[in-house]
Amino acid sequence: MDVARSDTPFPRVGRRVTGYHVRQVDRFITRARRCYNLDDPGGEQLTGAEIRAVAFSRSRGGYDPRSVDAALDRLEDVFARRERERFIEEKGEEAWLRSVGRTAAILRRRLGRPAGERFRRPARVRSRSYDVEDVDRLCDAVLGYLESDAPLSVTMVRHAVFREVRGSEGYGENQVDAFLDRVVDLMAGID
Repeated sequence: MDVARSDTPFPRVGRRVTGYHVRQVDRFITRARRCYNLDDPGGEQLTGAEIRAVAFSRSRGGYDPRSVDAALDRLEDVFARRERERFIEEKGEEAWLRSVGRTAAILRRRLGRPAGERFRRPARVRSRSYDVEDVDRLCDAVLGYLESDAPLSVTMVRHAVFREVRGSEGYGENQVDAFLDRVVDLMAGID
């Protein structure tokens, strides 16, 4: 995505279909553009994690969510690269590699747990949870990426979808989501 462009390049959904709220998206993109173009270490900053966490209300005739989400993925990658470059400028490449190594070690510890035991199970019987096999399959792919350079894209991790189950049949959603956020942070900073 060309962050310096002044127009918003998102197509809209039909008038009777809900999409992302136009003004909210425009405000966020304007903020991202400002942060990108200023590139002022002392000024307003925007991180890859903030971009990943942004959420928009739905409104009829809004922006096409797939187009906005794809642009946000590209934007997150740009800001993650910038974060890495700043870190290296301030602390050196050696410090960056140590930081990446520490994060990878933390992730590996959880990934090294036996399948079916990698995350907590929800305590409440009716709470939503993620299918264990689906999550473990992605965890195995991430482990392969970290240990054997197996092919895995950050996009696949960002957009992973797991079947929904109830209660202790699955892994707790919050813990899995937080873990995958760390994986995305690592991968976006490396790739």
